[in-house]
Order: sequence, then structure tokens, then C-alpha cells
Amino acid sequence: MSDDKRNLETIPKGSLGLIPLASCKELGEKVDHYLVKWREKRQHEHKDTIAFKGYQSNSYIMDVSVPRFGTGEAKCVIKESVRGYDLFLLVDVTNYNLTYSVCGYENHMSPDDHYQDLKRVIAAVGGKARRITVIMPFLYESRQHKRTSRESLDCAIALQELISMGVDNIITFDAHDPRVQNAIPLNGFETVQPAYQFVKGILGEVKDLSIDSEHMMIISPDEGGTGRAVYLANVLGLDMGMFYKRRDYSKIVDGRNPIVAHEFLGSSVEGKDVFIVDDMISSGESMIDVATELKKRKANRIFVIATFGLFTNGLEKFDQAVADGTIYKVVTTNLTYQTPELLSRDYYINCDMSKYIAYIVDTLNHDTSISDLLNPYDRIQRLVSKYKEEQKKK
Repeated sequence: MSDDKRNLETIPKGSLGLIPLASCKELGEKVDHYLVKWREKRQHEHKDTIAFKGYQSNSYIMDVSVPRFGTGEAKCVIKESVRGYDLFLLVDVTNYNLTYSVCGYENHMSPDDHYQDLKRVIAAVGGKARRITVIMPFLYESRQHKRTSRESLDCAIALQELISMGVDNIITFDAHDPRVQNAIPLNGFETVQPAYQFVKGILGEVKDLSIDSEHMMIISPDEGGTGRAVYLANVLGLDMGMFYKRRDYSKIVDGRNPIVAHEFLGSSVEGKDVFIVDDMISSGESMIDVATELKKRKANRIFVIATFGLFTNGLEKFDQAVADGTIYKVVTTNLTYQTPELLSRDYYINCDMSKYIAYIVDTLNHDTSISDLLNPYDRIQRLVSKYKEEQKKK
């Protein structure tokens, strides 16, 4: 069954409604485009029945605004009925590009501001929707996922707060630690891996890769990310290695213990193309340090791959790393805000996640299992086989 026909055997949970907050406007419009296109093509005998009311539409995006007062305070206004709707709220808590005025001063929106706006939307719905699903690609406060001293557990508190407000499901991508779902064990929580989109993006841009254990290797930059590296290595049939970050726990710099050294565990990388896979690029120092260590071990081309490209300290270090041959390509998704400067870089590969999110939304609206969407093994195998066949023809 093709993807655009996969949901015809079940009745929608309710009329579909998308509410992309301002932080996710562009991504939400792309998701809406796919949903409109697919549902326009679907022809079935029940489309005119009451269960499928509003099934085909020119847009599923609801008319919602979050205006602010001069003090910076805000409110949410939903300008159409949401009663009985199956709502999907999209929010990017890391989008720092949005601003608002506070007593005449310009203030950039922080993750706290975005999270507060999300709660305002849920509050405005007022329990009238049939179901609320929050799609939060970068999970709010996900790096504060465990307690090592007397400190707050912000992510767990946020998850419990959303559930208490009436949210039924929370979907995130590549959670820093999936165990945060233990905070809400009786509610829906999915952490989605963009492994297929990574492979598709790289194979679409680079045409001379040899995907075998003699010419390629997967590397995890730390022990915490070995799971995603192991999965990708197994799917592609490659060897993997990892770095152990030795930290100075007597100091705290920028909220974390500084890294003293990167210790490598794994087989030889000499002459091999290397994929360094992680959940996020924050400042990028760790990724560049790992790439530098791999170059010392005579690795060939190095691909830096992460779900979230935050680049909190700008792109200069990556520009330099590419210029001196340390890094070959940087690969991230459009799940977070991307600057025009990043999109203009020749070394950058952008993996579009909008179609994947549209599949998830479409499937969940039909109350159908998304387990096959969460495991892209077969799709990656088909993609790699096609890539190798095209190489043989050349």
C-alpha cells in the first residue's frame, strides 16, 4: 500500500486541525501542503459521510494568533471553532529569530517564551477539541533530563504540565534521553529518529560513496549517543566506534563540565569516510574536536550529522573546519530554525522533515499505528540498494 493510500481503512478520529505556532510557521505550511495534496487525491465511497466531514480541505491550518501587550504579556486567540477537532500543535522552542516588544525594547523569544505560547494555545482550546497532539521537534528542556545534585527537573515538569492541561500525545524527534517519558508513563510519547532522511539527504548530494565496512564507518561523539549510531551502523552494514568525553567535574563552564579529552574506542578509521552522528549541534566545539581527532587517525571525508543544528556560536568555526579539510559536509534537519547564512553554505545538506511529519499526522488522525513509520529499516534498505544500482550503471 502506497503512503498516500495507507489510511483509507479507518475513520478519522475527528476533523483534522493544524496549529503551527509562529516558531513553526514555515514547517507547518509544508506539512499542510502534503496533507491537502494527499487527501484531494483520495477517492472512496465514504468521503461524503458525516464521519469524513471536512476531510478534504484547501488548508487544515486553524486561524490562531498570539498577540502581546506592551509589557510583553500575551494571550492566545482562536478565531474559529475547534469543537470536536483532532488538533496537532507544532512548536519550535529553539527559534530565536522571533522578537517582541517589551516596554519599547526588542526581546528575542526564548524557549521559555515559546513553551508559554504553547500553553496559551492549549488553554484557549479549553477542552473543546476531541484530541490534542503536541509535535515539539526539539523537546523543551530535554538536556535537563536527570538530577545529579540539588537541581530542577524541567523536562519532566513540562511533560506533566502539558498532560495536566489536556494534551493526549507528545511527539518529539531524537530526544536527548528518551527516558524522560517515565514522567508521563500512562500517556502517549514518541521520540522519532530521522535516520531515513539523513541517508536520503546524503545519498542525494554525494554520488561517490562506497557503503561498505571497508570504506565507511559510523561514529558516536559520546557514550550517550551510541544507540542512534548502532542503529545506523546496523542498517547500513557498517562498523561503528565512539568517543568517550573525559570531563573536568570540578568546574562548570556555560552550564556544563568542560571536556578535557576525547578518548576513541573502535577499529581503524584510516582511509574511510566517517559519519559522526549526534542529536544536536549546539556550539559545535565537540563535533569539531571529534572530527579533528578522526583526522589525526587518517580518516577520509567526515560528515557531521545531527538532528538539530542550533549553531549557538555561529558558523565561523565550521567554515574554518571545512576550509582546512577537517569536515566535508554538515547535515541537519529543518526541525529547528535555519539561518539564511546556513542555507547558503555549500557544505550544508538540509534534510526536509515536513513530509515525514505529514505522514505521522495523517496516520494518527486515522487512529492507525505509526510503528512502521518509526522504524525506517526497509525504506533505508531500498534507498541504499537503488543508490548502489545507479553506481553500477555509471
